Amino acid sequence: MTIGSSKKRQRVLPTSTSTPSSSSSTISSATTPTTTATTTTTTTKPLFNDRNSGDVAIRLFFELSPFDSSPTAIPPFTPTSTNENNSIFENGIQTQIYLHSHVLHRSKYFSALLSDRWQTQTQSQSQNQTQKPLKLNLGIPPTPTSLQSYRTVLQLLYTPDLSNSIDSVSTALDLLPIALELLFEDLVKSCVTYLESVPWTEAEEQRVLSIVPFLKQDESQELLSRLSPSATESDASEEMLHSLVSSAINTYPNMAFVKAFVAKLLRDYSSRESAKRVLEAEFEKCIGVVKESLEDYSSPDFRGDHNETEAIQRLNLHKAMTNGKHLLWLIERMIELRVADFAVKAWSEQASFTADLQRAFRDDAWRNIVPGLPAVVLRCTSKLANAVAAGTILASKQVRKKLVKEWLPVLIVCKDNVSPMSPSNKSLYLELEETLLRIISTLPMSDSQELLQQCLSFSTRNVDDCPHLLTAFNTWFRRAARPPQTDDLC
Repeated sequence: MTIGSSKKRQRVLPTSTSTPSSSSSTISSATTPTTTATTTTTTTKPLFNDRNSGDVAIRLFFELSPFDSSPTAIPPFTPTSTNENNSIFENGIQTQIYLHSHVLHRSKYFSALLSDRWQTQTQSQSQNQTQKPLKLNLGIPPTPTSLQSYRTVLQLLYTPDLSNSIDSVSTALDLLPIALELLFEDLVKSCVTYLESVPWTEAEEQRVLSIVPFLKQDESQELLSRLSPSATESDASEEMLHSLVSSAINTYPNMAFVKAFVAKLLRDYSSRESAKRVLEAEFEKCIGVVKESLEDYSSPDFRGDHNETEAIQRLNLHKAMTNGKHLLWLIERMIELRVADFAVKAWSEQASFTADLQRAFRDDAWRNIVPGLPAVVLRCTSKLANAVAAGTILASKQVRKKLVKEWLPVLIVCKDNVSPMSPSNKSLYLELEETLLRIISTLPMSDSQELLQQCLSFSTRNVDDCPHLLTAFNTWFRRAARPPQTDDLC
């Protein structure tokens, strides 16, 4: 529909490109439409599509886009009635509906169309002719549902209370573009109110998004607040993700299915950078708590009775254990998303932390309080070290060296002080030993020589039980036997 005014309401919507033709409209010669409307409404209530009393005849026709003039673009339509009081069909693509001018004034478009400035005949000319309805043309898009939707909107002009007229999202989305084109404000408000109040499917949401630009600001405000964050909430997605991760590891520490659900959300999240920032922030928070707890345990500064001191020490160990489990889950997520570079670098720079761990594990107190703490800490180390050795994380030479240098002593202390060794711990230790030896093999000869000598504790009574250690030393000696490479290869 081509509308002359520049108001927002009068912009053409993508779902409806109809063009009413004012040039083809004719005015009744016997009397004006306003006079006719007055005489009919004083006697009986106007009826929709009443040929006997209607003073305006609107011809609905399928109007092809100028970019597609092919007749195949017009959907097939079969008339269901030939009664003279109902619609008149021509070639199945147009219909004529009889309406009342005083009812049409409810639409600002028709109100303007029926104003005096649109009338081309004078009052004196009209009085010499018999009474005829004013004829208007209204082009509608050639879609299977457009004819019924336009008829419904015109019929709703006769409904004083529209609050119960919209019964589904699809109905609201079909009628709203037409209501906007015809400037039928009451219907626009009803459609928008309904859309604000009910859920949408993904397809329906896309249709809402296409219509929102044509709504007034006050009408679109509620819909927009539901469709996207405001300017002040530009980081809403990241904040939401951070809250979910924090809840998964703090609020639900023992609920594996919650962590599994959040892990799935992280895998499917569209922005890897946002997920990386969220996980790194939570990683820093957790490792900070673990470090502080171990520091307080290893270097106590208490002034009180023995029972109070013991209780505080227990609390420190339990806090370290709980947050150590959170840390392990975060490391697994970071490795899974291939965003663990920060974690590896941070883990390799924990000289004071590893020193506190060694002091704590040489003490016997932790055994009866948190017997699983060494395994949790070493699993964190093993996950990160495996990612480095496998090339999942490309760490620099300095990071690789520091990772082995800081955590190798912790592994040795755990092996020496955790007794009896359970099968699961033995498997963990062997895996971490082999991984650290693989990382050592990536270092310069001088660095690997220094670190390999600290790995002699990996050997066992039976030499055949430590093939990883034999392989590491044999590799180093084989490389050491090669002649030095000179700079001049000519």
